[in-house]
Amino acid sequence: MDSARDPIGVVLDIAGSGSQVALDLQRLNECMDHADPSIALAGQVGSQIKIRTRDGWLLASVRNQKQDRRNDGNCVVANIDFMGEGKEEKLTGKIHGFRRGVTRYPIPGAMVYPATTEDLRQIYASDGRSSIQIGTVYPTSDIRAGVYIDAMLGKHFALLGSTGTGKSTSAALILHRICEAAPQGHVLMIDPHGEYSAAFKNYGMIFDVSNLQMPYWLMNFEEHCEVLLKSSGNDLQNDRDILAKCLLAARSKNRLAANMGKITVDSPIPYLLSDLTGMIQDEMGKLDKATNTAPYMRIKTKIEELKADPRYQFMFSGMLVGDTMGEFISKLFRMPGDGKPISIVDVSGVPSDITSTVVAVLSRLVFDFAIWGRSEKTNPILLVCEEAHRYVPNERNADGNSVGRVLSRIAKEGRKYGISLGLITQRPSDLAEGVLSQCGTIISMRLNNDRDQAFVKAAMPEGARGFLDSIPALRNRECIICGEGVSIPIRVSFDNLEEAKRPASEDPSFVELWNQGGGEEDAVFRTVQRWRAQGC
Repeated sequence: MDSARDPIGVVLDIAGSGSQVALDLQRLNECMDHADPSIALAGQVGSQIKIRTRDGWLLASVRNQKQDRRNDGNCVVANIDFMGEGKEEKLTGKIHGFRRGVTRYPIPGAMVYPATTEDLRQIYASDGRSSIQIGTVYPTSDIRAGVYIDAMLGKHFALLGSTGTGKSTSAALILHRICEAAPQGHVLMIDPHGEYSAAFKNYGMIFDVSNLQMPYWLMNFEEHCEVLLKSSGNDLQNDRDILAKCLLAARSKNRLAANMGKITVDSPIPYLLSDLTGMIQDEMGKLDKATNTAPYMRIKTKIEELKADPRYQFMFSGMLVGDTMGEFISKLFRMPGDGKPISIVDVSGVPSDITSTVVAVLSRLVFDFAIWGRSEKTNPILLVCEEAHRYVPNERNADGNSVGRVLSRIAKEGRKYGISLGLITQRPSDLAEGVLSQCGTIISMRLNNDRDQAFVKAAMPEGARGFLDSIPALRNRECIICGEGVSIPIRVSFDNLEEAKRPASEDPSFVELWNQGGGEEDAVFRTVQRWRAQGC
């Protein structure tokens, strides 16, 4: 008896997206001993089956099973989700020309057969578009899983997975593959924990507080308010009015402004911090004695603080007053890339009160550069945001920072201007709802939290629901990919990444480290030194 050629069940009923089949328990047990891993899994949850139609085969994935007790307990009823259809070669019986979607449905009583590895090879074969290989298709060991690069980047993507599932390594793997496929690319990654420096030190540029040198005058008015104004209510509006007036006057003093004629408070034109404090002092001098000088003093004191605090030197140094905007953007966006197409911006050393503003400035620069560069046919830019739920939180966690607005806008409008957004997070349910639904490709690793699972299911296309039920059962470094980047939803085991390309995100071994001793006093002393120096 040939397990691959003989039916394992029949179709019971048909519905638009999925149907119900009855499977023969004895036949399923016979298939389990087959050498082909795809046939061995036939009929099991998450496996693929095929149903004969008049001119070919319809492929479906099994969503769930239950025993049908009416027929001596020898029958299993399963719900299936249709994946697509292919034609049959008359001589060999092989599937070819596989396409997503269904045009001709089977009728109740149609026979169900196991899908072989050869069938899966045809289904998952690339359709000729440029793709990157990131792993193998489950349950096979040799069918390569590819993701279509243009479709994935053109419609944004999200990589989701609970802590400890291998998310950082998988993100590094995908970015390495993209950089290998496009060595003249332009990738900017925001790295909040300094994990990815180790993975890309030979393949990209690493920026942190020691070499970022981001000029303060690149901030727009809203970002200035976030950094300089800490008041609330009526006081805040008063402070904003004062800052707007003085900031515009300070920018206008630059000779660039004189050549341009009309500038706004948002124009990225260099100004001296001493000019800004001077303007505030002048405005304060014009007041009559009865008027409150507190708002002027608040802003002036804050600017003096930032200038004096060594932690803010990467941004508020007096050395950053020159017109370096062109060089800064070329350096950051890898234009030209010199064979190192990725910039990793490690914001772990940035003081926590301005981290989100720094990320907002970097994200807005990407967006504004794309808008003003439309006529140049500039290269597209990929912006990857790790710990995305921090920066684009849902309404419940929203803190009113401009970074959420910028990233939401990139998610909604970015692809028109050639910006791709990659979001990486372990808490998809904390993400702004509209942002995840804008991601055309979703790569989901194991999610342990019920709310996260439900949130991802709601964002996934209907045909992938059967796959999604296996999200809690995924192993480390396994994922489900669905959406624009793949022809049909697939479960993938990620490739192993060479040691030199891995991020520094390994969990410490408590038992190992707690069994070693020696040198603790020196380590504490060195740590205290660094702590006190605060990066200076």
